[in-house]
Amino acid sequence: MRIFICFLVGVLCLVGQAQHSKVIEVCPTCTVKTIKEGISLASNHDTLQIKKGKYPEYNIVIDKPLTLLGEDYPIIDGEDQGEIIRIVADSVTVDGLFIKNVGTSYTTDWAAIRVVKSENYLIQNVVLENLFFGIYLERSNNGRVYNNKIIGDAIDEYNSGNGIQLWYSKNVEVDRNIVQGVRDGIYLEFSDNISINNNISTKNLRYGLHFMFSNDDIYTNNTFENNGAGVAVMFSKRIKMLNNTFRKNWGAAAFGMLLKEINDAEITGNTFKENTIGINIEGSNRIQYNNNNFISNGWAVKVLGACYTNSFRNNNFLYNSFDISYNSRMNDNVFDQNYWSDYTGYDLDKDGVGDVPYRPVKLFSYIVNRTPETIILLRSLFMDIIDFSEKVSPVFTPDKLVDANPLMKKQ
Repeated sequence: MRIFICFLVGVLCLVGQAQHSKVIEVCPTCTVKTIKEGISLASNHDTLQIKKGKYPEYNIVIDKPLTLLGEDYPIIDGEDQGEIIRIVADSVTVDGLFIKNVGTSYTTDWAAIRVVKSENYLIQNVVLENLFFGIYLERSNNGRVYNNKIIGDAIDEYNSGNGIQLWYSKNVEVDRNIVQGVRDGIYLEFSDNISINNNISTKNLRYGLHFMFSNDDIYTNNTFENNGAGVAVMFSKRIKMLNNTFRKNWGAAAFGMLLKEINDAEITGNTFKENTIGINIEGSNRIQYNNNNFISNGWAVKVLGACYTNSFRNNNFLYNSFDISYNSRMNDNVFDQNYWSDYTGYDLDKDGVGDVPYRPVKLFSYIVNRTPETIILLRSLFMDIIDFSEKVSPVFTPDKLVDANPLMKKQ
Protein backbone atom coordinates (compact mmCIF):
# COMPACT_ATOMS: atom_id res chain seq x y z
CA MET A 1 0.00 0.00 0.00
CA ARG A 2 2.82 2.39 0.88
CA ILE A 3 4.56 1.72 -2.47
CA PHE A 4 1.31 2.42 -4.33
CA ILE A 5 0.84 5.72 -2.50
CA CYS A 6 4.41 6.79 -3.32
CA PHE A 7 3.86 5.89 -6.97
CA LEU A 8 0.60 7.83 -7.05
CA VAL A 9 2.24 10.89 -5.52
CA GLY A 10 5.02 10.72 -8.16
CA VAL A 11 2.48 10.53 -10.98
CA LEU A 12 0.50 13.46 -9.56
CA CYS A 13 3.70 15.52 -9.34
CA LEU A 14 4.51 14.82 -12.98
CA VAL A 15 0.96 15.67 -14.01
CA GLY A 16 1.19 18.89 -12.03
CA GLN A 17 4.44 19.84 -13.75
CA ALA A 18 2.94 19.13 -17.17
CA GLN A 19 -0.12 21.24 -16.36
CA HIS A 20 1.93 24.21 -15.19
CA SER A 21 4.71 24.09 -17.79
CA LYS A 22 4.34 26.40 -20.76
CA VAL A 23 5.84 27.10 -24.16
CA ILE A 24 7.67 30.39 -24.66
CA GLU A 25 8.23 31.43 -28.26
CA VAL A 26 11.51 33.14 -29.06
CA CYS A 27 12.12 34.93 -32.38
CA PRO A 28 13.39 38.30 -33.66
CA THR A 29 9.78 39.55 -34.08
CA CYS A 30 8.29 37.87 -31.00
CA THR A 31 7.67 39.46 -27.63
CA VAL A 32 10.66 37.45 -26.37
CA LYS A 33 13.49 38.23 -28.77
CA THR A 34 16.54 36.53 -27.19
CA ILE A 35 17.26 33.16 -25.70
CA LYS A 36 18.65 34.72 -22.53
CA GLU A 37 15.41 36.64 -22.04
CA GLY A 38 13.39 33.47 -22.58
CA ILE A 39 15.40 31.59 -19.95
CA SER A 40 14.95 34.46 -17.50
CA LEU A 41 11.16 34.45 -17.97
CA ALA A 42 10.76 30.67 -17.94
CA SER A 43 9.70 28.55 -14.99
CA ASN A 44 10.95 25.05 -14.27
CA HIS A 45 10.14 22.52 -17.00
CA ASP A 46 9.02 25.12 -19.54
CA THR A 47 9.94 24.84 -23.22
CA LEU A 48 11.62 27.61 -25.19
CA GLN A 49 10.53 27.20 -28.78
CA ILE A 50 13.22 29.02 -30.73
CA LYS A 51 12.02 30.01 -34.17
CA LYS A 52 14.13 29.98 -37.30
CA GLY A 53 16.46 32.99 -37.42
CA LYS A 54 19.83 34.21 -36.23
CA TYR A 55 20.59 34.88 -32.56
CA PRO A 56 23.95 36.62 -31.89
CA GLU A 57 24.34 35.43 -28.27
CA TYR A 58 26.97 33.81 -26.06
CA ASN A 59 27.37 33.00 -22.34
CA ILE A 60 23.83 31.63 -22.27
CA VAL A 61 23.36 29.99 -18.86
CA ILE A 62 20.57 27.43 -18.34
CA ASP A 63 20.11 27.27 -14.58
CA LYS A 64 16.71 25.56 -14.35
CA PRO A 65 15.10 22.42 -15.84
CA LEU A 66 14.14 23.54 -19.37
CA THR A 67 13.81 22.36 -22.94
CA LEU A 68 15.39 24.47 -25.70
CA LEU A 69 13.70 23.33 -28.89
CA GLY A 70 14.82 24.74 -32.22
CA GLU A 71 12.42 25.13 -35.14
CA ASP A 72 14.11 24.69 -38.56
CA TYR A 73 17.56 24.95 -36.98
CA PRO A 74 17.80 28.53 -35.69
CA ILE A 75 21.40 29.81 -35.71
CA ILE A 76 23.04 30.79 -32.43
CA ASP A 77 26.15 32.76 -33.36
CA GLY A 78 28.71 33.26 -30.59
CA GLU A 79 30.66 35.65 -32.83
CA ASP A 80 33.96 34.23 -31.45
CA GLN A 81 33.32 35.90 -28.09
CA GLY A 82 33.48 32.86 -25.79
CA GLU A 83 31.40 29.93 -24.57
CA ILE A 84 27.89 29.81 -26.02
CA ILE A 85 25.63 27.58 -23.85
CA ARG A 86 26.37 26.47 -20.28
CA ILE A 87 24.00 24.04 -18.54
CA VAL A 88 24.17 24.04 -14.74
CA ALA A 89 20.78 22.48 -13.90
CA ASP A 90 19.37 18.95 -13.99
CA SER A 91 16.83 17.72 -16.56
CA VAL A 92 17.78 20.05 -19.42
CA THR A 93 17.16 19.23 -23.09
CA VAL A 94 18.82 21.02 -26.02
CA ASP A 95 17.31 19.95 -29.33
CA GLY A 96 17.51 21.14 -32.92
CA LEU A 97 19.89 24.14 -32.77
CA PHE A 98 22.64 25.31 -35.12
CA ILE A 99 25.48 26.73 -33.01
CA LYS A 100 28.60 28.30 -34.46
CA ASN A 101 31.60 30.54 -33.81
CA VAL A 102 32.80 29.55 -30.36
CA GLY A 103 35.62 31.74 -29.07
CA THR A 104 39.17 30.36 -28.88
CA SER A 105 41.19 30.68 -25.69
CA TYR A 106 44.61 29.47 -24.58
CA THR A 107 43.55 29.50 -20.90
CA THR A 108 39.88 28.39 -20.94
CA ASP A 109 38.26 25.44 -22.72
CA TRP A 110 35.32 27.32 -24.21
CA ALA A 111 32.64 25.04 -25.66
CA ALA A 112 29.57 25.35 -27.84
CA ILE A 113 27.62 23.46 -25.15
CA ARG A 114 29.05 22.80 -21.68
CA VAL A 115 27.21 20.69 -19.09
CA VAL A 116 28.44 21.22 -15.51
CA LYS A 117 27.48 19.06 -12.50
CA SER A 118 24.15 18.15 -14.06
CA GLU A 119 22.01 15.01 -14.23
CA ASN A 120 19.52 13.62 -16.75
CA TYR A 121 20.40 15.88 -19.66
CA LEU A 122 19.75 15.34 -23.36
CA ILE A 123 21.64 17.00 -26.22
CA GLN A 124 20.33 15.91 -29.59
CA ASN A 125 19.91 16.96 -33.22
CA VAL A 126 22.37 19.82 -32.78
CA VAL A 127 24.75 21.08 -35.48
CA LEU A 128 28.00 22.70 -34.35
CA GLU A 129 30.43 24.55 -36.62
CA ASN A 130 33.50 26.77 -36.18
CA LEU A 131 34.11 25.58 -32.66
CA PHE A 132 36.86 25.29 -30.08
CA PHE A 133 35.38 22.51 -27.96
CA GLY A 134 32.04 21.13 -29.10
CA ILE A 135 30.02 19.36 -26.37
CA TYR A 136 31.85 19.32 -23.03
CA LEU A 137 30.46 17.22 -20.15
CA GLU A 138 32.03 18.11 -16.81
CA ARG A 139 31.15 16.05 -13.72
CA SER A 140 27.75 15.35 -15.28
CA ASN A 141 26.08 11.95 -15.12
CA ASN A 142 23.15 9.99 -16.59
CA GLY A 143 22.91 11.89 -19.86
CA ARG A 144 22.60 11.31 -23.57
CA VAL A 145 24.41 12.93 -26.51
CA TYR A 146 22.49 11.81 -29.58
CA ASN A 147 22.46 12.42 -33.34
CA ASN A 148 24.55 15.58 -33.39
CA LYS A 149 26.84 16.84 -36.17
CA ILE A 150 30.09 18.48 -35.08
CA ILE A 151 32.23 20.00 -37.82
CA GLY A 152 35.44 21.77 -36.81
CA ASP A 153 38.12 23.53 -38.81
CA ALA A 154 41.14 22.59 -36.68
CA ILE A 155 44.57 23.05 -38.22
CA ASP A 156 46.95 22.74 -35.24
CA GLU A 157 46.54 20.73 -32.02
CA TYR A 158 47.66 23.54 -29.72
CA ASN A 159 44.75 25.85 -30.61
CA SER A 160 41.99 23.32 -31.17
CA GLY A 161 39.66 21.39 -28.87
CA ASN A 162 37.75 18.11 -28.89
CA GLY A 163 34.39 17.40 -30.48
CA ILE A 164 32.73 15.58 -27.56
CA GLN A 165 34.57 15.60 -24.23
CA LEU A 166 33.64 13.78 -21.02
CA TRP A 167 35.49 14.62 -17.81
CA TYR A 168 34.64 12.87 -14.52
CA SER A 169 31.25 11.86 -15.93
CA LYS A 170 29.43 8.53 -15.57
CA ASN A 171 26.58 6.62 -17.19
CA VAL A 172 26.45 8.62 -20.42
CA GLU A 173 25.31 7.42 -23.85
CA VAL A 174 27.08 8.92 -26.89
CA ASP A 175 25.19 7.67 -29.93
CA ARG A 176 24.90 8.39 -33.68
CA ASN A 177 27.03 11.52 -33.78
CA ILE A 178 29.19 12.71 -36.67
CA VAL A 179 32.44 14.39 -35.59
CA GLN A 180 35.18 15.70 -37.85
CA GLY A 181 37.84 18.38 -38.13
CA VAL A 182 38.65 18.70 -34.40
CA ARG A 183 41.60 17.61 -32.23
CA ASP A 184 40.08 14.40 -30.77
CA GLY A 185 36.69 13.39 -32.07
CA ILE A 186 35.51 11.92 -28.73
CA TYR A 187 37.60 12.22 -25.55
CA LEU A 188 37.04 10.52 -22.17
CA GLU A 189 38.98 11.18 -18.98
CA PHE A 190 38.04 9.68 -15.61
CA SER A 191 34.66 8.70 -17.07
CA ASP A 192 33.19 5.27 -16.30
CA ASN A 193 30.27 3.26 -17.65
CA ILE A 194 30.13 5.21 -20.90
CA SER A 195 28.43 3.76 -23.99
CA ILE A 196 29.74 5.02 -27.36
CA ASN A 197 27.78 3.58 -30.28
CA ASN A 198 27.16 4.16 -33.99
CA ASN A 199 29.30 7.31 -34.27
CA ILE A 200 31.36 8.40 -37.28
CA SER A 201 34.61 10.12 -36.31
CA THR A 202 36.74 11.19 -39.28
CA LYS A 203 39.46 13.63 -40.37
CA ASN A 204 40.42 14.66 -36.85
CA LEU A 205 43.94 15.93 -36.10
CA ARG A 206 44.87 13.46 -33.37
CA TYR A 207 42.47 10.63 -32.44
CA GLY A 208 39.00 9.62 -33.52
CA LEU A 209 38.39 8.40 -29.94
CA HIS A 210 40.65 8.84 -26.91
CA PHE A 211 40.29 7.15 -23.49
CA MET A 212 42.29 8.08 -20.39
CA PHE A 213 41.77 6.56 -16.91
CA SER A 214 38.23 5.43 -17.76
CA ASN A 215 36.85 2.01 -16.80
CA ASP A 216 33.94 -0.27 -17.72
CA ASP A 217 33.17 1.55 -20.96
CA ILE A 218 31.91 0.04 -24.21
CA TYR A 219 32.12 1.27 -27.78
CA THR A 220 30.37 -0.51 -30.64
CA ASN A 221 29.59 -0.05 -34.35
CA ASN A 222 31.62 3.15 -34.71
CA THR A 223 33.70 4.21 -37.72
CA PHE A 224 37.11 5.84 -37.26
CA GLU A 225 38.56 6.90 -40.59
CA ASN A 226 41.29 9.23 -41.86
CA ASN A 227 42.28 10.50 -38.41
CA GLY A 228 45.79 11.31 -37.25
CA ALA A 229 45.30 7.96 -35.49
CA GLY A 230 42.13 5.98 -34.95
CA VAL A 231 41.58 5.23 -31.26
CA ALA A 232 43.83 5.47 -28.20
CA VAL A 233 42.80 3.53 -25.09
CA MET A 234 45.15 4.27 -22.20
CA PHE A 235 45.38 3.41 -18.48
CA SER A 236 41.90 1.88 -18.36
CA LYS A 237 40.27 -1.41 -17.37
CA ARG A 238 37.45 -3.64 -18.60
CA ILE A 239 36.82 -1.87 -21.91
CA LYS A 240 34.68 -3.62 -24.53
CA MET A 241 35.46 -2.73 -28.16
CA LEU A 242 32.98 -4.46 -30.46
CA ASN A 243 32.16 -4.33 -34.19
CA ASN A 244 33.95 -1.06 -34.98
CA THR A 245 35.69 -0.08 -38.22
CA PHE A 246 39.20 1.43 -38.20
CA ARG A 247 40.09 2.52 -41.71
CA LYS A 248 42.72 4.57 -43.55
CA ASN A 249 44.45 5.97 -40.47
CA TRP A 250 47.77 6.49 -42.24
CA GLY A 251 50.95 8.26 -41.18
CA ALA A 252 54.40 7.75 -39.73
CA ALA A 253 52.96 7.25 -36.23
CA ALA A 254 49.38 6.29 -37.14
CA PHE A 255 47.40 3.24 -36.09
CA GLY A 256 43.85 1.99 -36.03
CA MET A 257 44.04 1.42 -32.28
CA LEU A 258 46.63 2.11 -29.60
CA LEU A 259 46.44 0.14 -26.36
CA LYS A 260 48.64 1.32 -23.51
CA GLU A 261 48.35 -0.08 -19.97
CA ILE A 262 44.99 -1.74 -20.67
CA ASN A 263 43.83 -4.76 -18.70
CA ASP A 264 40.94 -7.24 -18.88
CA ALA A 265 39.44 -5.97 -22.13
CA GLU A 266 37.50 -7.53 -24.99
CA ILE A 267 38.18 -6.69 -28.66
CA THR A 268 35.73 -8.58 -30.88
CA GLY A 269 34.28 -8.29 -34.37
CA ASN A 270 36.25 -5.21 -35.44
CA THR A 271 37.67 -4.43 -38.88
CA PHE A 272 41.13 -2.86 -39.23
CA LYS A 273 41.68 -1.94 -42.86
CA GLU A 274 44.43 0.09 -44.54
CA ASN A 275 46.04 1.52 -41.41
CA THR A 276 49.77 1.97 -40.91
CA ILE A 277 49.37 -0.24 -37.81
CA GLY A 278 46.14 -2.07 -37.07
CA ILE A 279 46.66 -2.42 -33.30
CA ASN A 280 49.68 -1.05 -31.46
CA ILE A 281 49.98 -2.73 -28.04
CA GLU A 282 52.10 -1.83 -25.02
CA GLY A 283 51.80 -2.99 -21.43
CA SER A 284 48.35 -4.52 -21.91
CA ASN A 285 47.28 -7.80 -20.35
CA ARG A 286 44.47 -10.36 -20.29
CA ILE A 287 42.81 -9.08 -23.46
CA GLN A 288 40.66 -11.28 -25.70
CA TYR A 289 41.05 -10.59 -29.44
CA ASN A 290 38.35 -12.58 -31.24
CA ASN A 291 36.78 -12.57 -34.71
CA ASN A 292 38.52 -9.41 -35.92
CA ASN A 293 39.52 -8.69 -39.52
CA PHE A 294 42.98 -7.24 -40.27
CA ILE A 295 43.05 -6.26 -43.94
CA SER A 296 45.84 -4.58 -45.94
CA ASN A 297 47.53 -2.86 -43.02
CA GLY A 298 51.24 -2.13 -42.78
CA TRP A 299 51.40 -4.02 -39.49
CA ALA A 300 48.26 -5.86 -38.38
CA VAL A 301 49.37 -6.17 -34.74
CA LYS A 302 52.49 -4.61 -33.28
CA VAL A 303 53.43 -5.74 -29.76
CA LEU A 304 55.95 -3.46 -28.06
CA GLY A 305 56.42 -5.36 -24.82
CA ALA A 306 55.07 -6.16 -21.34
CA CYS A 307 51.96 -7.79 -22.81
CA TYR A 308 50.96 -11.01 -21.06
CA THR A 309 48.16 -13.58 -21.04
CA ASN A 310 46.41 -12.22 -24.11
CA SER A 311 44.66 -14.45 -26.64
CA PHE A 312 44.11 -14.10 -30.40
CA ARG A 313 41.47 -16.51 -31.68
CA ASN A 314 39.43 -16.79 -34.88
CA ASN A 315 40.81 -13.61 -36.42
CA ASN A 316 41.41 -13.08 -40.14
CA PHE A 317 44.84 -11.70 -41.15
CA LEU A 318 44.54 -10.74 -44.81
CA TYR A 319 47.23 -9.22 -47.03
CA ASN A 320 49.07 -7.23 -44.37
CA SER A 321 52.73 -6.37 -44.93
CA PHE A 322 53.40 -7.81 -41.47
CA ASP A 323 50.81 -9.78 -39.52
CA ILE A 324 52.51 -9.77 -36.11
CA SER A 325 55.49 -7.71 -34.95
CA TYR A 326 57.27 -8.47 -31.66
CA ASN A 327 60.20 -6.77 -29.97
CA SER A 328 60.83 -9.54 -27.45
CA ARG A 329 61.80 -13.20 -27.66
CA MET A 330 59.49 -14.05 -24.73
CA ASN A 331 55.85 -14.86 -25.35
CA ASP A 332 53.01 -16.28 -23.23
CA ASN A 333 50.22 -14.95 -25.42
CA VAL A 334 48.01 -17.43 -27.26
CA PHE A 335 47.51 -17.47 -31.05
CA ASP A 336 45.06 -20.18 -32.05
CA GLN A 337 42.70 -20.94 -34.94
CA ASN A 338 43.33 -17.74 -36.88
CA TYR A 339 43.28 -17.42 -40.65
CA TRP A 340 46.53 -16.17 -42.21
CA SER A 341 46.56 -15.24 -45.90
CA ASP A 342 50.34 -15.90 -46.01
CA TYR A 343 49.94 -19.46 -44.74
CA THR A 344 51.22 -21.98 -47.29
CA GLY A 345 50.61 -25.20 -45.38
CA TYR A 346 48.28 -28.06 -46.25
CA ASP A 347 45.28 -29.86 -44.78
CA LEU A 348 45.52 -33.56 -45.62
CA ASP A 349 42.72 -34.68 -43.32
CA LYS A 350 40.37 -31.96 -44.64
CA ASP A 351 39.26 -30.80 -41.19
CA GLY A 352 39.70 -27.11 -42.07
CA VAL A 353 42.81 -26.74 -39.91
CA GLY A 354 46.33 -26.64 -41.35
CA ASP A 355 48.51 -29.63 -40.53
CA VAL A 356 51.63 -27.45 -40.26
CA PRO A 357 51.81 -24.76 -37.50
CA TYR A 358 52.20 -21.16 -38.65
CA ARG A 359 54.79 -18.70 -37.35
CA PRO A 360 53.35 -15.21 -37.95
CA VAL A 361 56.42 -13.19 -36.91
CA LYS A 362 58.79 -12.50 -39.79
CA LEU A 363 62.46 -11.91 -39.16
CA PHE A 364 62.21 -8.87 -41.42
CA SER A 365 59.67 -7.24 -39.05
CA TYR A 366 62.22 -7.76 -36.25
CA ILE A 367 64.87 -6.02 -38.41
CA VAL A 368 62.57 -3.13 -39.37
CA ASN A 369 61.73 -2.52 -35.69
CA ARG A 370 65.42 -1.85 -35.06
CA THR A 371 66.34 -0.24 -38.38
CA PRO A 372 63.28 1.40 -39.96
CA GLU A 373 65.21 2.35 -43.11
CA THR A 374 65.34 -1.31 -44.15
CA ILE A 375 61.65 -1.15 -45.04
CA ILE A 376 62.72 -0.33 -48.60
CA LEU A 377 63.79 -4.00 -48.90
CA LEU A 378 60.29 -5.24 -48.06
CA ARG A 379 59.62 -7.10 -51.33
CA SER A 380 63.16 -8.23 -52.06
CA LEU A 381 64.08 -11.89 -52.66
CA PHE A 382 66.79 -11.68 -49.98
CA MET A 383 64.20 -10.83 -47.32
CA ASP A 384 62.00 -13.73 -48.39
CA ILE A 385 64.98 -16.09 -48.00
CA ILE A 386 65.90 -14.95 -44.49
CA ASP A 387 62.24 -15.01 -43.38
CA PHE A 388 61.99 -18.60 -44.58
CA SER A 389 65.19 -19.60 -42.76
CA GLU A 390 63.94 -17.99 -39.54
CA LYS A 391 60.70 -19.95 -39.71
CA VAL A 392 62.62 -23.20 -40.11
CA SER A 393 64.94 -22.48 -37.19
CA PRO A 394 63.89 -19.47 -35.04
CA VAL A 395 66.80 -17.52 -33.61
CA PHE A 396 65.61 -13.91 -33.30
CA THR A 397 61.82 -14.27 -33.22
CA PRO A 398 59.82 -15.79 -30.30
CA ASP A 399 60.08 -19.55 -30.73
CA LYS A 400 56.80 -20.12 -28.85
CA LEU A 401 54.80 -17.61 -30.87
CA VAL A 402 53.01 -20.00 -33.17
CA ASP A 403 49.47 -20.73 -34.29
CA ALA A 404 49.28 -24.52 -33.98
CA ASN A 405 45.85 -24.63 -35.61
CA PRO A 406 45.83 -22.19 -38.52
CA LEU A 407 42.53 -22.13 -40.38
CA MET A 408 42.41 -22.93 -44.08
CA LYS A 409 39.44 -20.62 -44.74
CA LYS A 410 38.73 -17.16 -43.38
CA GLN A 411 35.93 -16.76 -40.90
